[in-house]
Amino acid sequence: MATITEAKIKQTMQRYSIIGSAPKLLSAVKRALMIAPIDISVLINGENGTGKEFFPKIIHDNSSRKHKQYIAVNCGAIPAGTISSELFGHEKGAFTSAENEHSGYFEVADKGTIFLDEVADLTLDAQARLLRVLESGEYMRVGSSKVRKTDVRVVAATNKDLMQMVKRGEFREDLFYRIAAIRIEVPPLRERGEDIKLLATKFSYDYAEEHNCPPLTFDETAYRELMAFRWGGNVRELQSLVREMSSFESGIVNGEAVKRYLNQKNHSSSLPVVFDTAQHDYTQERELIFKLILQMQQEIKDLKKTIEMGGHGNHSGNNIHLSSAINELQRQGTAITSATGDTLHEVDIPDSEWQEVTDHYSDDNTKQRSGTAQRSSFSDIKATAVDVEEDKIKTLQDTEREVIINAIERNKGRRKQTAEELGISERTLYRKIKEYGLEYRNNRK
Repeated sequence: MATITEAKIKQTMQRYSIIGSAPKLLSAVKRALMIAPIDISVLINGENGTGKEFFPKIIHDNSSRKHKQYIAVNCGAIPAGTISSELFGHEKGAFTSAENEHSGYFEVADKGTIFLDEVADLTLDAQARLLRVLESGEYMRVGSSKVRKTDVRVVAATNKDLMQMVKRGEFREDLFYRIAAIRIEVPPLRERGEDIKLLATKFSYDYAEEHNCPPLTFDETAYRELMAFRWGGNVRELQSLVREMSSFESGIVNGEAVKRYLNQKNHSSSLPVVFDTAQHDYTQERELIFKLILQMQQEIKDLKKTIEMGGHGNHSGNNIHLSSAINELQRQGTAITSATGDTLHEVDIPDSEWQEVTDHYSDDNTKQRSGTAQRSSFSDIKATAVDVEEDKIKTLQDTEREVIINAIERNKGRRKQTAEELGISERTLYRKIKEYGLEYRNNRK
């Protein structure tokens, strides 16, 4: 293996505009140069914004494949349904929009290098295809049974812990050891010390040249503030900060000014999320449902009293409150639907299981019922619920169960209409039916 000199490392960094002299950065560049001539897969690890994209180019340009095709693919930017087609191609008619045959990246880059950025985002199907290419150089286009051959070097990169993904079953273990034969760690900016000064100065001069204005300069207090910051976005975040400061400041910038801009960034990045679907626990929506149920229970009691008094009662106030609660619940439901992409129609509930609930409400089934057969129905449950003493306080679960029973009966078991009336999704309605044991089957004999 050829010896990599310090001069070679500096020359390479200058060629690819890599700024810095941190030992970990120099070690990563040296490692890329050492492994470049050896035709083996490489995995580059590093946080977002650290500059991982430079290393596949260093490897390709210093390998025997440097005169062949180099293709960079961002796996996270390609929809899961088309990633296999993009990588390995497809035949005409393989799927609805496949009007012509298509050559994938592995076919186009034959004899060259493919850089798979964000490789952790590959689907399991694409992972299986990639493993086969790495093991045998064979692949098949989507919609084809013809085996094709390719000779491609794969350099992958990720900001995720692939080993943890392997343990969770999200990434193939055999593929992990194939692409991670050699690993290169790109250090985060917070571990690069004095490099932060060099980068800040470079970004300031870049901005000045781009916009034809004097460059911003930093005093020692400013540098201290920059070096003390954690830089979660790494080099990309530092560049963004310097560009922002260059737009509003001039001359020499001190530590107080830098601290002010950093505090603004921290404040904006720590603002509360209004609606985070990944962590939303639906507590607010649940409280609205319970509020609606309690108000409906009170309205029923008022209606009973009105009937007993010969119709001389006033429950219009409750109707107004109930209507407001329903509108609010529906508004929340719309917000959830918009944020999650879930609709009342797009739920994965087997029709056979819905049939257990809805069979009682089809006209044909009603006509077929035997007068002597003993069957449960929602009417029976409703009658039982009404027989409970009026003054007895019901639990929220009892009331919710009764409301769901009444809604299903009013809508003759039609799930869409029932869910829309309650202001919830069909999935939630189905779960509640299972939870309260409201599945009923026709006992045809």
